[in-house]
Amino acid sequence: MKYWGLLVAKLMGAGAVFAAVRFILLELMPRPAPLFNVVHEPFGHNLGYTLLMMFFFWIAAGVLWAIIWDHRYRCRTCMIRLRMPLDTGSIGAHFLMGLPRTEYICPFGHGTLKIEELQITGHSEPAWQPHEDIWKELLSLEESKK
Repeated sequence: MKYWGLLVAKLMGAGAVFAAVRFILLELMPRPAPLFNVVHEPFGHNLGYTLLMMFFFWIAAGVLWAIIWDHRYRCRTCMIRLRMPLDTGSIGAHFLMGLPRTEYICPFGHGTLKIEELQITGHSEPAWQPHEDIWKELLSLEESKK
C-alpha cells in the first residue's frame, strides 16, 4: 500500500506544480483583442500561446514518464531505489543460461526485481520477488561457522 501511496503522492505533487505553472502562463500571456465583439480563446488563434502550450504539454508528459520510470525501480517495501544491477542469461545460450535479463536488489534485502531484456513473445512485466530478511539468514550462517 505504501508503494502505491508514494506514486499517488508524486503524481499529485507534479499535478499541483503544473497547475500552478499553467495558471502563471495564462496570466502572463496577453489576451487577444475581441474581434467583432467575440472573445476568442488564445489556443488555436494565437500562435505564440499555442506553441507555449504545446511545449508545456510535452514537458508535463516527460515529467509524468520520468515519475513512472523512477517508481518502477523502487523497492515495494521501503521505497528505496533498487541497486546493484546484475545481467544474467545470454542470447546465444538461452537454453542453458536462460534469456537475458537484469536483476536489481533492494539494499536492505526486501526483494529482487527481474526485468527481461529480450522480449520475443511480447511485452512481459518486471517480476518482483520478495525475500525474507536475508540479513538474518546471513548472520545465522556466520554464527554457525563460529
